[in-house]
Amino acid sequence: MKVVVIQARTGSSRLPGKVAMDLNGAPVLAHVIARAAAIPGVDRVCCAIPDRVEDDPLAELAAKLGAAVARGSESDVLDRYLNAARRMDADTVMRVTSDCPVLDPEVSGRVLAEFEGQGADYASNVDPRSWPKGLDTEVFSRAALERAAAETADPYDREHVTPYLRRAAGMKRVNVARSGADLSAWRWTLDYEEDLAFLRRLLSEAPPLPGLASFEDLRRVYEADPALARINAGLI
Repeated sequence: MKVVVIQARTGSSRLPGKVAMDLNGAPVLAHVIARAAAIPGVDRVCCAIPDRVEDDPLAELAAKLGAAVARGSESDVLDRYLNAARRMDADTVMRVTSDCPVLDPEVSGRVLAEFEGQGADYASNVDPRSWPKGLDTEVFSRAALERAAAETADPYDREHVTPYLRRAAGMKRVNVARSGADLSAWRWTLDYEEDLAFLRRLLSEAPPLPGLASFEDLRRVYEADPALARINAGLI
């Protein structure tokens, strides 16, 4: 079973409640789930949501949008992922985050294909990064996730899920880089109000859901409008 696990929570310190905010007619989370479900080769989509009362409305929204829901620790996100993988009986886990509403299914599908084709334990398009920030995709085996959960107690590893997988001995790792220019300086993710303004403008020239503008579609919009990059310039 190949499962996309989307980590999502209400309590973002920089932009609280961002995943439920309106993005051109639909909640941010709706965009992420729709794009995750369209990744070639994926069987299911699951939202891994903290088990706090404050996140109950988010869990309800995720279920309404057609995703499975797994609840777990807010701070130990690695354990939350493992809980989701076990609940979904996943052999392969694809990690995406709820702040990536322009995730490209085809790009993510390449990462999954390389993971499978090369028999990797871990594959990504972020190590090193060459795609815009916001197309981030990681894939790893359930066995690798189980190993990470058993072997690391480092709070950073537990919060960010995959650092241990990127450094542990004996793991076969693959990175899917872009051909052509390095676009890692492009910021297409959602952390701040400025990012939301940017994404609304970027998607204003793309079809609304259920349409899924590709990376290349959005790239043409981005490159044709130099003012877009200035909206959220300088943010990290």
